[in-house]
Amino acid sequence: MAARKSAASSNTSKEELLGFYREMLLIRRFEEKAGQLYGMGLIGGFCHLYIGQEAVVVGLEAAAEDGDKRITSYRDHGHMLAAGMDPNGVMAELTGREGGLSKGKGGSMHMFSKEKHFYGGHGIVGAQVPLGAGLAFADMYKENGRVTFAYFGDGAANQGQVYETFNMAALWKLPVIFVIENNQYAMGTAQRRSTSTPDLHSRGEAFGIPGEVVDGMDVLAVKAASQKATAHCRSGKGPYILEIKTYRYRGHSMSDPAKYRTREEVQKMRDERDPIEHVRELLIQGKHASDDELKAIDKDIKAIVNDAAEFAKQSPEPALEELWTDIYA
Repeated sequence: MAARKSAASSNTSKEELLGFYREMLLIRRFEEKAGQLYGMGLIGGFCHLYIGQEAVVVGLEAAAEDGDKRITSYRDHGHMLAAGMDPNGVMAELTGREGGLSKGKGGSMHMFSKEKHFYGGHGIVGAQVPLGAGLAFADMYKENGRVTFAYFGDGAANQGQVYETFNMAALWKLPVIFVIENNQYAMGTAQRRSTSTPDLHSRGEAFGIPGEVVDGMDVLAVKAASQKATAHCRSGKGPYILEIKTYRYRGHSMSDPAKYRTREEVQKMRDERDPIEHVRELLIQGKHASDDELKAIDKDIKAIVNDAAEFAKQSPEPALEELWTDIYA
């Protein structure tokens, strides 16, 4: 992998870089294991992996404060881990077990954690955007200085409800950051074939919402943009849009063979733009860590993920009585 510089690397501490490395590696290894369990038939239904996009959520969480909220789409395992949710509970939820964070009833796409202010995974494309504005409205009403991160993809950016939400968020000056995780292919259609404008963040201009495009393969660039956006929202200036250019290495979901792009394109991204390798380079070049020390971290992360998989396998399936809990009627 060719060396590449990060604009913010000069003022980043060794501890912070190592923290980013661990967090992104946890997401990567966790998702790889989830893919394995899906192939073994232990995870049913849909399963959307976050491999390649790790720098987005890790960089954004670096600027979050206690009490800030996050809501996202169905590609949500990475968000859960970055928010500090227990890997054991996440994996058990993926496998539909009692020890899961939603008691095995939410699965891959619909997990929640009130304690971590994580308001889901949502399976309906774009549905989480107005819900995110609602969370931000509650914080504005309470005047508590909190911010909501509302994540959605380049595909959802063409949904009408997104623009209704932009309008209301701007009108009421809601403290919400609209995070467009632009992995360039939505479900399987390249952005250039589905979107009339090359820049999705500019769509907020009609509503007076500022925005910017960010290199989503550079965790330090994402963190810097997140600090700017959260400061804007906390100061009462209203919403902000971050279009984060990223890339997923796997298909849209586990059932997607991804024939709409070449293997060479994916391999080129892995070789030249990988977000974890980028931080690894910064650690090695800055003499913050040796190759052996980073291998030890990888070994530690693999143990955590293997323990999570074992916990999930050992956890029983929900009792039949759970069919009648947490329902309206």
